[in-house]
Amino acid sequence: MTSNIFYKLLTANLIKLLSCSYLFNSIQKSSLLKVRMHKTNHSAPILADPTPITKPKLGIHDSILPYSSAGVFSQSPFLTVPWKKPGVLDDVLSTSWLDAMKSSSPRNLIKNNGNDFSSNDVDLAYLNWMLKYPSALTSFEQIANNARGKRIALFLDYDGTLSPIVDNPDHAFMSSAMRAAVRNVAKYVPTAIISGRSREKVRKFVGLKELYYAGSHGMDIMAPDQPPTDHTTEVNAGNLYQPASEFLPMMNEVFVSLVEITKNIEGVKVEDNKFAVSVHYRNVDEKNWETVAQYVHDTMKNYPRLRLTHGRMVLEVRPVLKWDKGKAVEFLLESLGLSNCDDVLPIYVGDDRTDEDAFKFLRESNRGFGILVSPAPRESNAYYSLKDTSEVMEFINSLVMYKKSVT
Repeated sequence: MTSNIFYKLLTANLIKLLSCSYLFNSIQKSSLLKVRMHKTNHSAPILADPTPITKPKLGIHDSILPYSSAGVFSQSPFLTVPWKKPGVLDDVLSTSWLDAMKSSSPRNLIKNNGNDFSSNDVDLAYLNWMLKYPSALTSFEQIANNARGKRIALFLDYDGTLSPIVDNPDHAFMSSAMRAAVRNVAKYVPTAIISGRSREKVRKFVGLKELYYAGSHGMDIMAPDQPPTDHTTEVNAGNLYQPASEFLPMMNEVFVSLVEITKNIEGVKVEDNKFAVSVHYRNVDEKNWETVAQYVHDTMKNYPRLRLTHGRMVLEVRPVLKWDKGKAVEFLLESLGLSNCDDVLPIYVGDDRTDEDAFKFLRESNRGFGILVSPAPRESNAYYSLKDTSEVMEFINSLVMYKKSVT
């Protein structure tokens, strides 16, 4: 690319970005005008989310079941036919799978095809990416205008969204300021935490009784113990929905097996999330990642009704069930009486690949929007972006101020 073409492209981007004061400040800090010319042939380091090893084949009905006012939800979305024969994960150690494990490493967030990018290149790539996924903070007026006359429902991931990603998942504590922000917003809009963690664990981390909790990627749902009095929708407190309860003994077996088989690998953390088992390799030496994947693969040979997915530095074993965070959002909207309503605006904020199911549901149903939390460019089904947990808290506080202004 010639220097003239480069400067024309850069100038065009700057004209778009200067309209936003937030991005203008970022441009100033990044000194984008000093980008070296010989770097312009590099493609922007956009991260593609790793894909699951296989696509599940399911024998269950697609529709969401109605909310049960009796306090017990129907348990019909169970697997009714075997998924696949043992051995379907023989490709778990393929190059593509190991590359997927490596791609979620913070060490590789600013690499592309083995080439390191300068900080200026990364800043430019991020700013270009934000043209497609604009900041939810600088776009808040647009979001507020879209919310006028509508009922907002807020859905939040936990790790990486309300609390920073940490080396020890048991120490993923949210700040007091973040807890206060979530408590305040829950006074005005129905608010749910949808996490891959077990419901009990994430509820303990958050420590708020005013919220809806959906643990195990939405396979364990609980209504608030103390629903906020400002909400117009009433849901019986404490009602549970566990579409994967049939799998609980199996998940317990897998957890015990994985703890035993990985106990000699330094840094491995196997987490029991009730209807999911998470194998964290964030603190494992990269030369041992193949061994971790092999051990998980060997264990899963005995459980053809379970599937393996991949998150941020974690391998996750889950039931072969047509249920994910998107289905959890759909179910909660149905339970709240907010489904198929033109005056409802669902907002989902999350940072992980598993949150893409919720982003996709909102985008395809054209009823709300997702906000991706990411410090680096990444393809997503979200509409907006936030850089980190501090911006998430600022966005939540902005929602509170907006609701106060219109009530």
